[in-house]
Amino acid sequence: MRGMLLVTKRELGSYFNSIWGYIVAAVILMIDGLFFNAFSMTEEARYSFEVLRDFFYFSFGTTTIAAILLTMRLVAEEKQTNTIVLLDASPLADWQIIGGKYLSAFTFLAILILATFYMPLLVMVNGKVSMGHIFAGYLGLMLVGSSTTAIGTFASTLSRSQLVSAVIGGVITVFLLISWLLAKVAEPPLDDVLSYMSLFDKHFRTTFMEGRINTKDVVFYLSVSFAFLTMATRFFAARRWK
Repeated sequence: MRGMLLVTKRELGSYFNSIWGYIVAAVILMIDGLFFNAFSMTEEARYSFEVLRDFFYFSFGTTTIAAILLTMRLVAEEKQTNTIVLLDASPLADWQIIGGKYLSAFTFLAILILATFYMPLLVMVNGKVSMGHIFAGYLGLMLVGSSTTAIGTFASTLSRSQLVSAVIGGVITVFLLISWLLAKVAEPPLDDVLSYMSLFDKHFRTTFMEGRINTKDVVFYLSVSFAFLTMATRFFAARRWK
């Protein structure tokens, strides 16, 4: 565990010491702010519930995008710069390296997510805000961030190119986002499987976005995170045999 935390500290520092981390943070927070202003600061009177629902709707999208951008360099950059030999020479296990890199990206992403906390609170200026709705929404965003960060970490182990890693991570994420559409044209029992795999429609839209917490949805996101981190560790370890 100590080794994994050392990797986390090293990788997290790289986000704060490089221009890339600040670019991603600035772009994502700017997009969140623009969307919040467009959806909330309107002349038409709206219920606070609707404003919060829309806020978590577009925040879902920015969270997934940020996760892919933050993870594209995790392992691919090590391969590209040949610094991966230093990791091979270290006494750390593969799961500690992957776990540390994942935690660093997720921690940075969590900071970005929490940096938007003031936005839903602004609704209190002209209305009442349900703190339960806010808590559920942010819990959902954290779980979505965990899942997509794991997907991006896995994608980063598949290529030496950061751009290719981002494309692979994006394709996997998009597939899981539109799987509910594919379920409509699939035959049983594949339709149920595809519907259950939907990151947004099945597990976020009708629960966290609406201010509700469902245990099975929490389990789903944690399961996705665990599955892709396991695959990332396996693929990372497989490079030793090439």
